Amino acid sequence: MQLALAAGLVIGICAPLIGTFLVQQRLSLMGDGIGHLALAGIAAGLLLEVWPVWSAMVVAAVGALSIEWLRSRRRATSDLALALWFYGGIAAGVVLASRSTGGSGAILPYLFGSILTVDRSEVLLVVLLGLGIVVTVAAFGRTLFAIVIDEESARVAGLPVGAGNAVLAVLTAVTVVAAMQVVGVLLVAALMVLPVATSRNLARSFRGTLVGAAGIGAFAVVAGLAAARQWALAPGGSIVLVAAGTFAAVGVLGGRTGARRPVLVEAPAPGTAPRDGRDPHDDHEHEHDHDHPGPGSG
Repeated sequence: MQLALAAGLVIGICAPLIGTFLVQQRLSLMGDGIGHLALAGIAAGLLLEVWPVWSAMVVAAVGALSIEWLRSRRRATSDLALALWFYGGIAAGVVLASRSTGGSGAILPYLFGSILTVDRSEVLLVVLLGLGIVVTVAAFGRTLFAIVIDEESARVAGLPVGAGNAVLAVLTAVTVVAAMQVVGVLLVAALMVLPVATSRNLARSFRGTLVGAAGIGAFAVVAGLAAARQWALAPGGSIVLVAAGTFAAVGVLGGRTGARRPVLVEAPAPGTAPRDGRDPHDDHEHEHDHDHPGPGSG
């Protein structure tokens, strides 16, 4: 159980960390698309009799970069690019798995996760991948932040938008592969998105959303594993259900208390200092508040 908890906590923190950038960039389903590509990589590994994790990593990374290439070249919209790989990946996975020694049943542990059976070498791999994710985000965080907030402004400011998007795509692929053992490729996107959605209802800045999402993800893992152990439930599904329940609870409590929508951080214009700002979609709404002072002003 200690090994499962260690692996789960790493993924519970790293998945929402990357998910925060994806959600802000309106690519919430990218984890799903790459997950299905990873499934094809797993099946290829089983067919070629190599460690499925490495084959999944290669296929997921190449697929993630190709999705970003299609999106950046305007060859396909984001949702269309994801759909192409979503269906192609799962179809390729089923076909390749059917030709492997273990048949289609060999990919089941990767579909739904098998966190309770992880050994020390697998936990070590998850920890190393998680450490790599955190270090990369720390190194490129400011650039990634500027890109996901306003890609065009980042390009005008001279930031390496293409390279930044490629880094984010590869980080997503690494996160998906690392999370396979915890929640499975079918549920990994939920762990990347649900804690972020919950944190956005509580935090008032991008940094707050980032930290809050990681904390909520870690809580979902601990509570989900505890529930799975207590009532003999599927661990991966339990973790995601806790994350979904937390989102629902925060939504209900927020509605009752009249909580305001979170304020995110706007990307600073070139030559200006960063500041806390509103969600870009709310700018027009709040402009009227400044144009019409309230009673007693002046």
